[in-house]
Amino acid sequence: MVSLRPLLIRPGDPPVFPDPLAADGDGLVAVGGDLRPQRLLLAYELGIFPWYDGEIPLWWSPDPRAVMTPERLHVSRSFRRFFRKTPWTVTCNRAFAAVMVECSRERADGTWIHTEVIQAYTELHRQGYAHSFEVWDGEQLVGGLYGVQRGGLFAAESMFHRRTNASKVALCTAVLAVFALGIEVFDVQFVTDHLESMGAFEIPRRDYLRRVRTALPRHVPLGALSQRNPLALARAELERMRAAAPDPLP
Repeated sequence: MVSLRPLLIRPGDPPVFPDPLAADGDGLVAVGGDLRPQRLLLAYELGIFPWYDGEIPLWWSPDPRAVMTPERLHVSRSFRRFFRKTPWTVTCNRAFAAVMVECSRERADGTWIHTEVIQAYTELHRQGYAHSFEVWDGEQLVGGLYGVQRGGLFAAESMFHRRTNASKVALCTAVLAVFALGIEVFDVQFVTDHLESMGAFEIPRRDYLRRVRTALPRHVPLGALSQRNPLALARAELERMRAAAPDPLP
C-alpha cells in the first residue's frame, strides 16, 4: 500500500482517521485534533494512539508494534520469588488519576502526559474504558500503570515506579490478570530495553491490526478487577502456567 501524507485534523472535526496501513514510514497517521472520548476510542479500535509534540497531538500506528503475552513473559527465578512473597498489595482502578500524575513525573527530560491528557484519560476511566493498576507499600503508592480497553484489547500507555521492582510487579500483574479474564491483545506500543527484558516482542503492524479486529467484539469485564485481588489472580495464573510447563521452574 502506498504511504499517504498524515491527515491534518482540526479541533472539533469529526472523529475520523485514515487507514493506518497507509501511514508514513514512521507510523504517523494524523496530526492535530483533540482528545475527545469518541476520537480516542476510535483511535484505539483502529490500532492508533496519540503522543504529543508540544501542544499538538500526533496520532501513530508504528510498524512493527510491540505486544506482550503471558506465555512470553520473562519472569526470572529471583523475581518469581519476590512476586510470590512481596508484602505489597496491588489494586485496580483505586487511584487512576494518581497513577497518571506519577507517570507524568517519571521522565526528568519532560513528558507528553500533561494536564489535557490526564483529563482526557480520566474521563475515559470515568466512562469505564481506561483502567489502572496500583502497587502499594502500605498506604504509599509505589508503582503502577494505566491503559485503555476496547473489547479484548488492553493498550498499556505508561507506567512508573518509586521502589525497585514496583513497575515489574504492576506490569506482570496486569499482563497475567487481564489475560486470565479474557483479554487477547496487550499492546505496549514500542519495545524498550525494560519492556524487552520483561518479554515484550514485536509483530508486523498488519498482524497487530488483524489481532485487534478479532479482539474488539469480545466482552471482557476488566472493571470487575476493582472488586478483586489482581495480585492473587496473577500469582495463581503464574503458578498454573508453571505447573503446565514441560519443565516447571521451582
